[in-house]
This record gives sequence, structure tokens and C-alpha cells, in this order.
Amino acid sequence: MFESLTDRFEAAFDRIRGRGRLSERQVEETLGEVRLALLEADVNQEVADRLLDRIRVRAVGAEVIKSVTPGQQVVKIVHESLLETLGSEAVPLVTTASKPLTTLVVGLQGSGKTTTAAKLADHHRRSGKSVLMVAADLARPGAVEQLQELGERVGIPVFEGGRRNPVSVVRNALRQAEREGLDVVVVDTAGRLQIDRALMTELGAMARAASPDEVLLVLDAMTGQESVAVARGFSEQIDLTGVVLSKLDSDARGGAAISVREATGHPIKLVGTGEGPRDLEVFHPERMASRILGMGDVLTLIERAEEAVDEQQAADMAQRLLRAEFTLDDYIEQVKSLRRMGTMGELLGMIPGARPALADAQAVDREVRRSEAIICSMTPAERADPNVIDGSRRRRIAQGSGSSVQDVAGLVRQFNQMRGMFQSLSRGGTRMAFPGMRGGFPGLPAGGLPGALPGPSMEVPGGRGRRRPAGRSKKKPRTPKKLQKKKKR
Repeated sequence: MFESLTDRFEAAFDRIRGRGRLSERQVEETLGEVRLALLEADVNQEVADRLLDRIRVRAVGAEVIKSVTPGQQVVKIVHESLLETLGSEAVPLVTTASKPLTTLVVGLQGSGKTTTAAKLADHHRRSGKSVLMVAADLARPGAVEQLQELGERVGIPVFEGGRRNPVSVVRNALRQAEREGLDVVVVDTAGRLQIDRALMTELGAMARAASPDEVLLVLDAMTGQESVAVARGFSEQIDLTGVVLSKLDSDARGGAAISVREATGHPIKLVGTGEGPRDLEVFHPERMASRILGMGDVLTLIERAEEAVDEQQAADMAQRLLRAEFTLDDYIEQVKSLRRMGTMGELLGMIPGARPALADAQAVDREVRRSEAIICSMTPAERADPNVIDGSRRRRIAQGSGSSVQDVAGLVRQFNQMRGMFQSLSRGGTRMAFPGMRGGFPGLPAGGLPGALPGPSMEVPGGRGRRRPAGRSKKKPRTPKKLQKKKKR
């Protein structure tokens, strides 16, 4: 989402990084480029000016001019000022309330309210709470049916109480929730414009009837600085407790995310990152500021990995990898786990220093999809043992996957090379360690596999160089051909 803004920031900072000293004129030029980048990202002008004033107070002072690394100091100041604009820390959803905890989801038409309501309900359900969704959007044709379909998908009941009065629908739904002792009620309201007084008055009546613990305004991330006017319009009619930014995975320029909190005072609590039921994340201002400035977001990457990958399955996979027992079916499972985490571009954007590789992210995604198509065209026996794939099988697999025979052969060759590499690591007892992972692979002892044998004659990273297989004597040096001829004479 913030790719163009991040590129502009990095271009501005590259000009001052590495300089021994910075003058006030150079700092002002850099801030001018930062302001232009913010306005091009559709950030509200008032918010952009406040942010620049906040940066200028510190950036043109002795803190930067006399710093040993003035360029890095400017980046630090911009990061801290941007963090203040976005909000100093994450604001959680309300949890301590009398049953049922009631949430009103409001917003413009087409902002993604109904989908967000289902995501929010699923978010509460996964935390162990009983949830009821209420179809109170009686203005848009098909809105009730859409919420019912989403409810079936996530396994949450939907209250549908008629098509006449949304206020009575909300009252009846709350009575049912109280009788059944449910924990959470999520109300999907009709989309309305902030200038439509009749609909805004109706929304106020619904709020009085529901006495909600949360009133979440859903804003489309693609609306840019218009989101400020929308949030202010709703605030005049109803007491908002927070904002949900939808469609954050789109190609929007990011103006809404930067503008809303500073201009309205309402915190961004959640962000929608896709169409799936689980594509709803807590908004962390510090992580978002780091991503905007190209510093990555490792914590979010770790959280996505924890959600997408089962720990026991990961441990079993690690054991099969080092025993060279994994198959192409295991590869497909890994691809599915990776897709649950996001696209390759999203994942690379969260890794510090990986932005230069974003240009190849789409090519990598295409290569992965092609590999998946090739594997899905194989029989179970071929996926279990690719060595049985001969010429005729390669032609059949290539035809079934829409690829070439060379692609199939290349995939099989790479798979065998990878399996051989892990087999060598296993025999060599080499410990494989990853950042933040104690003892190497999950489920393996710190020193490698017990009773491991020496590996074949090849160098292993972290090993002791080349090793000879046991029981084989060292070969004699070969005699040059000229000396051989003289001996024959």
C-alpha cells in the first residue's frame, strides 16, 4: 500500500545519509521533499503541515546539526514524529463490558462494512467468545443475504428480524442475546452519507437503542484525505470509539492511514488486509511507521507465521527434511502456508532491507504457482518419488500443467538437490539455526540428530570442510601424461 510513499522517503533520505555535516538549508530541502511525498500520498494538508512542523522543530536544531550521524538522526526524528501522528501505541478493542458486549459497525456505502462485521465477529469467536451478528442493513438489496452467507462461512449465527425498522431489529437481537447468554453482538448497519440527515438520525436512534460498547467507523483506505471529512461527519451524529481501515491490501496511497487519527482524534484499532475472514489485524502505529519508512515489520511477519503454521506440523516437517523423507506433497503444504501469510510482495515488505527484491516479487509468485501446477499434475506415486518420472511422464505432466518439459525436469532436479543437501546436513550432524529459534529446528536437539554419521564428500556450511566416507583410502595422485609416456619407453 505504501510503496510509492516509501520510495519517495527513501530517495529523500539517501541524499543526506552518509554526510558528515548537515546545514539548515539541506535539512529544509529534505523536509520539502517529505512534504511533497505526503501530499502525493493523499495525506490531509492540515495533517501534513502539522507533521512537518513537528519534524522541523527538532530537525533544524543542534540535535541534528551537531550529530555524529546527522542523516540517521533525521530519519529517527521523522520516524518518531510519524509515530506521534499515527498514535503512540495500539488501542485494543473493548473487552471489559457487561454481556452482551455490543459493537456497532458504521460507515459509507461500499466501504466494506458487512465484510468487516463478519471479520470482527470471527475475531471474537476465535478468542473463545459466543457471538451473534445482526443484519440491520435494510437499505441495500442483498445486504442481509450477504451477511448470512458470511455467517455460514465463519460458523456464526445471524439475526434477521424483518425488513421494516432497523431499530426494532437491533432491540429484538439484543433481547435474544441476553436470553441465550451470548458474549458479543456485532451489528451491521446500512451505509449512509454523512450529509444524509435522515439516515444519520436513524443511526443515532439505533445507537440509543443498542447502547453499544464499541462504535467502529469503517473507512476505505482508498478514500485518501476525504476520510477526514467522513470521520468528522459521523462524529457529529454518533460517538465513535475507533476506526477500522478496510482494503489496506489495495494499491491506495496511504493518506487515510496517516490522516485520520491526527485530524479526528479517533484511534485506528483494526485494519483489513484481504477478503478472507481472518484478514483483520490489530493496528500497531509503530510497525506501520517502520513500514512507511522502509524499515520492515518483522513482528507482524512473525505473527502471521504463527497463525499460518502449526507448531507441531513444523516440527514434523523439520524432522522429515533432515531425514530426507519429505515429498512434493510436503512442498505443496508449505506453499499453502506461505499463501496464508500473504503475497511475496507483502512478506518482502516486512523484512528490513528486502525492498530492492520487491521488483522480482511478482516473478517469484508466478514461479511458485507454476511449480504448484506442475506438482498437482503428478500422480501420488510421482509426488512421493520424483525419480520415477521418465520422459513420457514429463511430457504428460507438462501438458497437464501448461508448462514445458524443461520446467518439469528443472523442478525435479531442484527438489532432488534440496533433498540431498538436507540429507548431507543430517549425516554431518550440522546444526541449523534460525533467528529467534532456540536449538535450531523445532523438535531437534541442539547438537543435531543423535547418532548422525559423517556426510558425503562435500562442504557443508558450518562443517569442517570435506570428509571422506569411512573405510575408503585416500586416492593416489594422478601421474601426468608426459611421465606416463616416458615410463612406457
